Amino acid sequence: MVRSRPRTRRLRTTLIAAGLVVLLAAGGGTAWAVDRFLVEHVEIADASAYEAAHTATDSTGSTDATQTDADTAVDVRTVVTGTGDDTVTYYVAEVTLGDATDLRSAFAKDQFGENITETTSGIAEDNDALFAINGDYYGFRDTGIVIRNGVVYRDEPARTGLAFYTDGRVEVYDETATTADELLADGAWNTLSFGPAVVEDGAVVAGIDDVEVDTNFGNHSIQGAQPRTAVGVIDENHLVFVVVDGRATGYSRGVTMTELADIMIGLGATTAYNLDGGGSSTMYYDGEVVNQPSNGGERGTSDILYIAE
Repeated sequence: MVRSRPRTRRLRTTLIAAGLVVLLAAGGGTAWAVDRFLVEHVEIADASAYEAAHTATDSTGSTDATQTDADTAVDVRTVVTGTGDDTVTYYVAEVTLGDATDLRSAFAKDQFGENITETTSGIAEDNDALFAINGDYYGFRDTGIVIRNGVVYRDEPARTGLAFYTDGRVEVYDETATTADELLADGAWNTLSFGPAVVEDGAVVAGIDDVEVDTNFGNHSIQGAQPRTAVGVIDENHLVFVVVDGRATGYSRGVTMTELADIMIGLGATTAYNLDGGGSSTMYYDGEVVNQPSNGGERGTSDILYIAE
């Protein structure tokens, strides 16, 4: 299935809630866990207004940053490989950007903080998105460098990140070796803080099948065959987004990190980065969710990457 248009909103929450029940029974740490993983902590109540106030303008004034460049194009297709229990189904969105800033980010409920969630499709609709994928679920953690749409929201270096720049560059970087302000000064437009990077210099990154990311309370290993979301770089302003369905025998088993890397390389990516997966993995296009999230429906997430209508 190919759909081309030239520019032409449960498992993680269930796991956390179940964990809290265990803590209640054990009588320890419950209040802390509820506050840390379930209670919304809103730091910025109106992210759109915050961005507008913090975005630099030139002498002629700002332009409408939500207007997608006329040359941006999105092509979405479905790929099915294997048979029986080995079937893998994934969705590919090849995106050519007219301008690097056409790739934008948005937060659930237009708020920045912890534990604020909304479905990918809900956030997409709130922002008049043509295309969207779930992001890095920044709100599940309090660390990482978070720059969105050219504005710094968090500067707590912790892991390997991915930075999109206004000149079209996309680079994997070590958060602990820089600061948000330094990235911004170098032209960073959006950063993602999850990982790991699965492809660098056109090759599979060694050791990715042993990497663990944020295996704190309420989270689980990212290893094994899982639903996945990833972004890859083919060329300047030429990106590829992949959502792999999983946990559905006979339809799609999911993929390992190495298998994800192989998919991205097969699509022409020289750099590729793993985003939040599992029940979060969602692709939205032209008014509908095109994949089949593993929870039987969308799971709330804290952020998306999107292309506006």
